[in-house]
Amino acid sequence: MPNARAAVVHPGSGTFTWEDVRLEGPRRDEVLVRVVGVGICHTDMSIRDEHLPVPLPAVLGHEGSGVVEAVGADVTHVSAGDQVLMSFSSCGACGSCQRGHPAYCVDFLPLNASGRRPDGTTPISSTSGETIGGRFFGQSSFATYCVAHASGVVPVEAADEDELAMLAPLGCGVQTGAGTVFHELDPGSGDTVAIFGSGAVGLSAVMAAALTPVANIIAIDIVPSRLDLALELGATHLINGEKEDAVARIAEITEGRGLTHALESSGAPALLRQAIDSLAVGDGMVAVVGAPHSGTEGTFDVNFLLNGRTIRGVTEGDSNLFGFLPELVGLYRAGRLPFDKMVRFYEPERINEAATDAAEGRVIKPVLRF
Repeated sequence: MPNARAAVVHPGSGTFTWEDVRLEGPRRDEVLVRVVGVGICHTDMSIRDEHLPVPLPAVLGHEGSGVVEAVGADVTHVSAGDQVLMSFSSCGACGSCQRGHPAYCVDFLPLNASGRRPDGTTPISSTSGETIGGRFFGQSSFATYCVAHASGVVPVEAADEDELAMLAPLGCGVQTGAGTVFHELDPGSGDTVAIFGSGAVGLSAVMAAALTPVANIIAIDIVPSRLDLALELGATHLINGEKEDAVARIAEITEGRGLTHALESSGAPALLRQAIDSLAVGDGMVAVVGAPHSGTEGTFDVNFLLNGRTIRGVTEGDSNLFGFLPELVGLYRAGRLPFDKMVRFYEPERINEAATDAAEGRVIKPVLRF
């Protein structure tokens, strides 16, 4: 096995520390990948800060791209030398997986949030033999090499390794925003879509909505630079939630009809309430994709929902990886999904700086370029 270095999060540390680690070879249903690029997601930082119940120490990272080095005996869809994107893991056998909805796999949480294989083992350990979680979202790609579950390893074509690294955020943030618009909201001609939160997921939703025949795309955030980029990416209206009453402004834009579609990506209960309160009678739907701290509760007026309004929880954009990720690559290469405008490359050693820049709004989607 090649020597590997990984960004390990230890309990109580609140930071990523690069360490030499031991990496097992791939089992029958696994793929060894040399990592080329990996996006940093808000979820990675929430787990680093122990706001979500993922066992530590662990190697995080779940938006990886790279080149296959070796495959397990049962893996037939990729082989050594293939360029791949890595995304979430699924069982392939439950009802949701069989119906083409692997993001709603009944074992999604244990497969993706435990950092372990189903048998409790992990492919990563320290040089002293300490167990380290190494199957986060089926990959743990904050590392020079990772052992990924085959269900989340998708072959793609990239012009070179720079482009392959640029494609990394498709594995979670971009597919979540775009997939939620395409697969769950599915807005039509004359509809109004509002995106609450203009981070990587929200801006991906803006780009996807701009590819549909909707009348209005409203972007809501409190960071002016994010709103400026939302306008460039296709938003027709901007609301600075720090300076304006979002619910009142939405009522004005929709001439009192309310939203046919909304997406809440921030994980803030107050914004979710604004989205719900802005829904149209009969067919107004809000898709909830933002993941707040574990145990966070939201509120709504029950009677307000009785007129046909819908709240829908969404994971990973309800994406079927092997069809949707190549589709997103095609849209990007055709210039129709320019998510590269929110990406900044960082050297892997600058992972903590990159995470801070993202948390403080200086960059939208940092990508570690190996």
